[in-house]
Amino acid sequence: MLKTIPKTHITLAAAATVIFSAAALMSPSADVEAKRMSYAVDLEQGLVTDEKPAFTTSPTTTTPAHEETAPNLASIASSEVAASGEAAPEPVKAEPSLEWQNFTIKAGDTLSTLFRKAGFNDGLMLSVIHGEGEATKLQRLYAGEDIRFAVDTDGQLAGIELQRSLLETLKITKTDDGFKGETVVREPEARPAFATGEIDGSLYLAARDAGLDDRLTMELAGIFGWDIDFVYDVRKGDRFELVYEELYLDGEKFDTGRILSARFVNRGEENVALLYTDSSGDTDYYSPDGKSMRKAFLRVPINARVSSPFNLQRRHPVLDVVRPHEGTDYAAPPGTPIKAAGSGRVKFAGWKGGYGRTVVLQHGDNITTLYAHMSRLGKGMKNGKRVKQGETIGYVGSSGMVTGPHLHYEFRVNGSPRNSRTVKLPDAKPVPAAEMARFRKHTEQMMAQFSTFQESSQHLALATGN
Repeated sequence: MLKTIPKTHITLAAAATVIFSAAALMSPSADVEAKRMSYAVDLEQGLVTDEKPAFTTSPTTTTPAHEETAPNLASIASSEVAASGEAAPEPVKAEPSLEWQNFTIKAGDTLSTLFRKAGFNDGLMLSVIHGEGEATKLQRLYAGEDIRFAVDTDGQLAGIELQRSLLETLKITKTDDGFKGETVVREPEARPAFATGEIDGSLYLAARDAGLDDRLTMELAGIFGWDIDFVYDVRKGDRFELVYEELYLDGEKFDTGRILSARFVNRGEENVALLYTDSSGDTDYYSPDGKSMRKAFLRVPINARVSSPFNLQRRHPVLDVVRPHEGTDYAAPPGTPIKAAGSGRVKFAGWKGGYGRTVVLQHGDNITTLYAHMSRLGKGMKNGKRVKQGETIGYVGSSGMVTGPHLHYEFRVNGSPRNSRTVKLPDAKPVPAAEMARFRKHTEQMMAQFSTFQESSQHLALATGN
């Protein structure tokens, strides 16, 4: 006689049966799991392989030999596209494998020798430089540049790259019609930077201590050089501050760019310059009220020391009599270039008595400048020729009544001599009235940037104790 089973036991057994049955239905078999995970996708090559990733299945799970391996993903995609009625996409062609040969151009190298080093003849070289676009520019080579040749798997020339600088590269590629060249210029990232310094000995030494390179120092002097003579006017305690560009490529600094704004305090007088590009695309430096930092005349026409200043009571060094020295003398080595102080027209060019070889320029109706004792005149200097400010009009010499090589420079207003180092020079054109609203908005932004950098610099100085 069978024993009676308690109802509670029967209920528990039934529940367990339901749970195990549901789990069996919802969970895939080991074979199914093995099928699902038995292929890998190579995303770089665009291929599907039968290789099993090590982490997808357990060591005891295998796929029976009679079962199919996982289908190819490309086939599935093609089937789905066909079913939808759409055209199958074109397969992506892999880029051909290229081998590059690199050379640094040295003095004496020619394009022909470089082609031969790369294993190619002059015939191919001619085909390249006679190609389309800018391919002909490959003929202009300079020592220090880098050139490289791309060779395909068949040993044929596929392309050339001539790196002119970090920013500029001439790229020549082989096409179905021959070779085609183009110049590719990279645009660097410009980040604003700040520098400040106080002059103790010279602007050059102070700028170097502030971390500025020579080019930026010369640019700073050029901006304020219309008002300040950096040989004689600069004093100990003078200060400068500037915001300038640091240029980056691929996150690394490689050079400096333009000065964006600058302040120079000379003998207690503040001079501020802001870089501004007008609506026509012209760029120049202006004071915050819109006046050009440039003047219609250079303060000095030569980078040299004063050997004899303007003095209407000077005793003549040769004649030994009191004779007015109506100009300023600058001592410099023979052959030093002399610049036109301002744009104008040549009024006289030739020999002028005790002045020796001389050029006189007429600027407008009432101003003339004279440059004397030259060793030779500049190219094309003759009466009536127009010259631009900064153009070389002659070279330092010792012609005429002199004791040594120097430039004698005169500045006359309505025929009367004036001291060129102190006379008030007329300004260049200011910001046009139609541009002033736009300029003021730009000025506010630049001055705010200046103030932010100043505050940061002061906080840093306090934190470091400098």
